[in-house]
Amino acid sequence: SWDSGKQAVESLDDLEEDSVEEPKLKYERLANGVTEILQKDAASCMTVHEKFLALGTHFGKVFLLDIQGNVTQKFEISPVRINQISLDESGEHVGICSEDGKVRASSLLRTGGHKGGLRPKWHPIPIYSNYKQFVTGGNKLLLYERNWLNRWKTSTLHEGEGTITNIQWRANLIAWRVILNRRVDMSGVKIYDISTKQRITNVLRDNVSLRPDMYPCSLCWKDNSTLIIGWGSSVKICAVKERDHAEMRDLPSRYVEIVSAFETEFFISGLAPLADQLVNLYFVKENSDHMEEEFRARPRLDIIQPLPEGFEEISSDALTVRNFQENECRDYRLEHSVGESLFYIISPKDIVVAKERDQDDHIDWLLDKKKYEEALMAAEISFKNVKRHEKIGMAYINHLVEKGDYDTAARKCQKVLGKNMELWENEVYRFKTIGQLKAISQYLPRGDLRLRPAIYEMILNEFLKTDYEGFATLIREWPGELYNNMTIVQAVADHLKKDPTNSTLLTTLAELYTYDQRYDRALEIYLRLRHKDVYQLIHKHNLFSSIEDKIVLLMDFDKEKAVDMLLDNEDKISTDRVVEELRDRPELLHIYLHKLFKRDHHKGRRYHERQIGLYAEYDRPNLLPFLRDSIHCPLEKALEICQERNFVEETVFLLSRMGNCRRALQMIMEELEDVDKAIEFAKEQDDAELWEDLISYSIDKPPFITGLLNNIGTHVDPILLIHRIKEGMEIPNLRDSLVKILHDYNLQILLREGCKKILVADSLSLLQKMHRTQMRGVRVDEESICESCHASILPSDMAQNFSVAVFHCRHMFHKECLPSPGTIPGVQFCNICSAKRRGPGSGILEMKK
Repeated sequence: SWDSGKQAVESLDDLEEDSVEEPKLKYERLANGVTEILQKDAASCMTVHEKFLALGTHFGKVFLLDIQGNVTQKFEISPVRINQISLDESGEHVGICSEDGKVRASSLLRTGGHKGGLRPKWHPIPIYSNYKQFVTGGNKLLLYERNWLNRWKTSTLHEGEGTITNIQWRANLIAWRVILNRRVDMSGVKIYDISTKQRITNVLRDNVSLRPDMYPCSLCWKDNSTLIIGWGSSVKICAVKERDHAEMRDLPSRYVEIVSAFETEFFISGLAPLADQLVNLYFVKENSDHMEEEFRARPRLDIIQPLPEGFEEISSDALTVRNFQENECRDYRLEHSVGESLFYIISPKDIVVAKERDQDDHIDWLLDKKKYEEALMAAEISFKNVKRHEKIGMAYINHLVEKGDYDTAARKCQKVLGKNMELWENEVYRFKTIGQLKAISQYLPRGDLRLRPAIYEMILNEFLKTDYEGFATLIREWPGELYNNMTIVQAVADHLKKDPTNSTLLTTLAELYTYDQRYDRALEIYLRLRHKDVYQLIHKHNLFSSIEDKIVLLMDFDKEKAVDMLLDNEDKISTDRVVEELRDRPELLHIYLHKLFKRDHHKGRRYHERQIGLYAEYDRPNLLPFLRDSIHCPLEKALEICQERNFVEETVFLLSRMGNCRRALQMIMEELEDVDKAIEFAKEQDDAELWEDLISYSIDKPPFITGLLNNIGTHVDPILLIHRIKEGMEIPNLRDSLVKILHDYNLQILLREGCKKILVADSLSLLQKMHRTQMRGVRVDEESICESCHASILPSDMAQNFSVAVFHCRHMFHKECLPSPGTIPGVQFCNICSAKRRGPGSGILEMKK
């Protein structure tokens, strides 16, 4: 289990209080057979293949291990320390070098018949093998290649500068380190291109004061053209690039560019690439508070982001490896699995495996930090199994409940519990135990997946005991199928016995009755409460037969809505039925009949006589419009009512409509004393006798005379009125009235002259048009016929004499076919047009030959 790695590592971030930084790697010890090996021996080197591991020890043994650390094979190689192990890509061939300067290369598939199981071939150290080719170090860098006879051919790639101690080969590039002596290192790292057989460069070491045997160089290829070099506390990243042809001359075809170089805080024991980042294994020395000497601290594994002139630290972990207090920088190694983010930290008594944290690790870290919501989201995104999701979700809900955030906990139940009805019921009972059923009520399943009805009833009863409004809200929101309706109805009825006027409970009971299709009971409650939903209930469930005896109640509640509903559904509740129900409430009857009349003047004609009294009693402003629009109300009855109530305007209208205009005019003048209205009335009737009566009545009343002078100019000659005015009578605004009369007269004259000019101009224009038309020629050809004999108007022999008459109406006749002239001598008319009364047409052309 990767969780056991907590025993092997302590994150530096965890030492800081309230740290929220998530580690990048997880760790475990390579246990099983490795632990037993390292109890008796010590690890000196290791190499990693995708299928297995090869571990070398101080006692000269090589162990093949599976990925879990179990020993699969053991080889006795040398009595001294194993320095390096190299495997080819297939993992079938191995090269091993030991401290005594010997190399053993063999196939792992042919292990029989030899001591230790390997077939030996001795070479100087160290070694790098890829089966068909391998290189060895020492005083020379030798390349071994198989020829076509399957024999090994040896080539010297480098010699004469010192001891070759580290070799890394990738594709066509070989990198190695040269040491002049074990205490002073003045040389560097050389890179050789095996395809061109050229040495490309020599990368010098920065700090030459460190002993090369105590602080060895670390080499690692990131890819086929990028080499990472670690020396002491210095890191260089070298990129091998192709040289431009113009620059080559005698130079190698490739060159090396140092793309990044920086110093680290601690000494480097190993390097490995991680995408575009770098994994560094550090040997750490720290100063003691009690002693002046430095002491060896736990090694560190850092992930850094290289920059051109520095780096950015991504994460840093201190590793608690066994016997770290006794280890030197050279005792640690870092190996990695190409293609996998697996890193092996090798020390003499311990091997720790570091691996990139996956989504499961991320989720576990979030749970440890009590970041439950983020963990839940991470689990959803990574599509983990349902059990994992539920486990995280339940942990989150438990955390929220412990915090007392019951509403959030209930809301999260929807996402976490999903379709698991058993978990839902468990949570409901838990919320009941802590007295928080209200919190979870609004989030319960209510669709196709549902809990047992008893669960919903339990929650409704809880609300009914403590919160009537909340109970009513649930009844409105929850489908009735969730619970036993009759059980809840009985519970509500029991509570109404204690509080019979509670409107919330009554409204809720009506809703329950509605769902139970007991509409009559629901309607009674709504009407009793005057609830706005009563009209919706009636329409939705067609309850018109149930409201025939409740029309008064409906109108008392909302007159406008009730009348509109009744008029919209006359086919279900007749007008006669409504009038019968409202007979004792005339004010309501008037509202109903008034709206009926507005919709259709003829529908309620049998009630127009009754409406006269209703308008007079409750709505006089609409009486006169009603009398004007109705053709069914009895005029005598209306006149009687209006005269009884002294409604002058209405009486005047009725008198005029009945033909008694003189009496109507008299009432206007005597009772209303409104000359303008009297004049307007006389204009409407356009009766000379009425004008005479109006003048006679007004002749001794100066204000009336002024009104007449201002208004009668277009209907009656003002001279008639002026001649009848007594001399010496003082008339207000007389001058203005006379000026107006003169102005109106001049205006009439101007209008007449203007009309005369227009008439003359139009007559002249039409006369000219007629003259031009009559002066035009008329085409006569062979197709023209005589309108009398229907023969061709022209003779077949044009040499003969002929005579033709052509009229303006375009009718043509032979002269001999025309009837005798009429009463006007010398004037001939078209007898066709004369017969049709289209007016006479005189002959415009007489053709003779």
